[in-house]
Amino acid sequence: MNLDYLFAHAPIPKVYMKLALPVVLGMVASMIYNLADTFFVAQTGNADLVAGIALGTPLFSFMLAIGDIFGLGGSAAISRLLGKKMHVDSAHLSSFCFYSAIVFSLVLTLVMLVFERPILGLMGVTSQTYQYAADFYRMIALGSVFIIVSLVPGNIIRTEGLATKSMIATLSGTILTIVLDPIFLFSFHWGALGVGLANVIGYVVNTSLLVIFMIKDCQILSLSIKKIYVSKKAIKDVLNIGIPASLTNFMQSFGIMLLNNYLAPYGANAIAAMGIVLKIYMVVMLIMVGFAFGAQPLIGYNYGSGDTDRFKAVVKFDFVIEVVYALICAVILMIFAPQLMALFMHNTAIIKMGTTMLRLLLATAPLTGAILVFTTIFQSAGKAMGALIMSISRQGIIFGISIVSLAALFGYTGVIIAQPIADILTFAVGYWLYKQILV
Repeated sequence: MNLDYLFAHAPIPKVYMKLALPVVLGMVASMIYNLADTFFVAQTGNADLVAGIALGTPLFSFMLAIGDIFGLGGSAAISRLLGKKMHVDSAHLSSFCFYSAIVFSLVLTLVMLVFERPILGLMGVTSQTYQYAADFYRMIALGSVFIIVSLVPGNIIRTEGLATKSMIATLSGTILTIVLDPIFLFSFHWGALGVGLANVIGYVVNTSLLVIFMIKDCQILSLSIKKIYVSKKAIKDVLNIGIPASLTNFMQSFGIMLLNNYLAPYGANAIAAMGIVLKIYMVVMLIMVGFAFGAQPLIGYNYGSGDTDRFKAVVKFDFVIEVVYALICAVILMIFAPQLMALFMHNTAIIKMGTTMLRLLLATAPLTGAILVFTTIFQSAGKAMGALIMSISRQGIIFGISIVSLAALFGYTGVIIAQPIADILTFAVGYWLYKQILV
């Protein structure tokens, strides 16, 4: 299908689903892996192992944050360039983003290995969980180049409408990881190290396939090192959106680490319960993220082309999809929260704590869907300030203020209600910014 027709003229529901559903399916695969991984680890019956891997989970968010600088930042800039028919500039920018991500990931690997102990300390690791968290951390650090770089081709090929290719790569890596996880855990008895290794191997396959697809199927974008040079303005366009997008994942890492630190005084059971809850919550969150990111090239293209009416129609449709999905899914999961917790661990205390935690998180899921739309609109339209404010709010500044103040006032209850309160406040901020900047 012609690129211009697809983005500028095809019926919005049709093109939206064509671009978003493959991303959603990729997210579903990640969701299934997250649940399977938690299930496999929980079957060991070792709460310290579960907690150790849960404490290491923010490391993934941190790496995704680095990849997003050039993945989401690059795709947002490229989609606007394609809307303006600037194809040569798009090819150069795709090459720049790919090789820049490789350099950054190699530097980051060295930093993480050298400063392992202080970083693990910041992540809330205790003497009970240190060995498990450290094993997982080291393996993920060694494979960081594949994790980080995967975000670049995985995002930018969607600007040419190749969302299905991105999905195939994601599914391939994820399925392999799901297969390897129980083998490394129960056959080889490699514990947290095995879980980390399974993840790294999956990303090696994912990244390799994405590179092959870019070389073989992209008509405009390029990975040629000869095209790595771009203008200072192009770099600025990538960083203006890439850094706020990156901060979103940095804040996710920060939020989880802060949450784990505030839960630590209440024991390993509290941390383990929240670790399981966050995996279940991904059932809602990852699909919402899939729709939001899937629509991003469409939003960016129509904003870049100057078609205001189509731009607004795409945004309206995006809001409807996100909020309605989140509401339906949240209600179902809230009803079956105790049974879902029991699937992962047969521990009465963990099930009880986790049920309350999960229901609280799900209560504001529709608002989180709207927050994602606000964020991706600002990113796609190149509105750096709006993107920056949204990126540092939900699990950053607003969450930080919420958990510190509420924990001081209400103790444990304050800790577990901090995120829903932060969601309400962040939605209000996003709605105000949207009215000020784009309406």
